[in-house]
Amino acid sequence: MDATRTEPKAGRTGSRDPLGFRPLYQQVKNVLVKRIVDGAWQPGEALPNEFEIAADLGVSQGTIRKALNELEIEKFLVRRQGKGTYVASHDEARILFQFFKLIPDSNTSEFPESRILGVEVIAADAQTSAVLGLRIGTRAVKIERLRSLAGAVCMFERIHLPRSLFPGIEKLNLPNNLYELYRRDFTVTVVRASEKLKAVAAKRHASRHLGVAVGAPLLAVNRTAFANNDQPVEWRMSLCRTDMMHYWSDLR
Repeated sequence: MDATRTEPKAGRTGSRDPLGFRPLYQQVKNVLVKRIVDGAWQPGEALPNEFEIAADLGVSQGTIRKALNELEIEKFLVRRQGKGTYVASHDEARILFQFFKLIPDSNTSEFPESRILGVEVIAADAQTSAVLGLRIGTRAVKIERLRSLAGAVCMFERIHLPRSLFPGIEKLNLPNNLYELYRRDFTVTVVRASEKLKAVAAKRHASRHLGVAVGAPLLAVNRTAFANNDQPVEWRMSLCRTDMMHYWSDLR
């Protein structure tokens, strides 16, 4: 099989999906992710079988199987014994595995609970504009919330969104799982995120909400989340208590 193939057959979306020059199974994986994000297969819907996908893309079933295996590991897909392969939703299990890397010192993985402190529409400042690719002064949405593990407040978050992508979100009763809300109500699917970590000292605003002294050590997690087209769709700053949790990453 030619790993440089660039014109697979048109899929269910009715357009050609360029495979590019990466390892073939990764190229196929990216094509499948794009189709999921573009809505070719909806959450909970079964994918065609491996033979059909292989014929559609012009690759071997082995290549398709390897791509599907990775998507299952990454929680994009769910395999049901004897029934087939289904598109997963942004449920808590997937978010916990793919995007939430902070766990209690007890090492018990769990999805944090959230309490919204405030939501408002603001004019994007220089930093927000730079991260989200907006013009300075463009309307953005700012969300502040607290997150708890095992009933203990452990994180203060400030989230910025382009309001053009999330019109009216400030009027909603925001759920714990924001990424599923983005997908379900605004057809914005987060497929990846980049994070920068830094040790900081608690300032008065964060110390009050987190119940720590001013100057206490915190872990600042600066995350930008992207949709499938590499468009930045969320900027999130999380300030985390270091006396009860740590950052975990499994490097493979």
